[in-house]
Amino acid sequence: MKAGRLYLIPVPLGQTAHGSVLPLAVLEHARRLSCFVAENARTARIFLKALPTAAPLQQLRIAELNQHTPPAALAELLAPALAGNDLGLISEAGCPAIADPGADLVALAHDLGIEVVPLVGPSSILLALMASGLSGQSFAFHGYLPSEAAARERRLRELEKESRQQRRTQIFIETPYRNRQFLASLIGVCAPATRVCIARDLTTAGELICTRTVAEWRQRSLPDLDRRPTVFLLHA
Repeated sequence: MKAGRLYLIPVPLGQTAHGSVLPLAVLEHARRLSCFVAENARTARIFLKALPTAAPLQQLRIAELNQHTPPAALAELLAPALAGNDLGLISEAGCPAIADPGADLVALAHDLGIEVVPLVGPSSILLALMASGLSGQSFAFHGYLPSEAAARERRLRELEKESRQQRRTQIFIETPYRNRQFLASLIGVCAPATRVCIARDLTTAGELICTRTVAEWRQRSLPDLDRRPTVFLLHA
């Protein structure tokens, strides 16, 4: 039996109409599927209900994959595809498998000979880089830095040095309730000439994208980032 495909289905980054950030072809692919793997089944149902899907919502199969899913359980999540059914992978926000536990499922799909089909949609990391004015020729995404202040600041100094030497844009995210502490560390330890971009609430009504030198950030009122999804970028 020929295996089904694993479709990587992006979702909006926030409270945004689906059609404003997702191509029609992506919506059509998602509508016809009846088997899904999602980071959170409840929010996945909200997304799928708004499409809506061809099959009634009650008939959809939605399995969860998150940071608590043991590696031994991944094969069972791919069972529908191995049985010949197309399967959709949905993240909580943005593109699946980017800063997302779905990457492990995609890796196993390749090992099992399941075709993986990425669909076009919003990525906060790439959107922030595009709009930052910082180098898009050489960049690295580091995810979360240490939560402890001294370790975080030590790592920021290391990455600023690497940026200066390699002419590389460094990209970070933070748990939204720690955004203010992260920004304080960022503008507190980096050199005055280092350029820092703050990209908040991308693609939503509250979107803010602003790039300034550290010296300029130190002289300005800082934006409200409390509990709001934000991407941080620096280039020394």
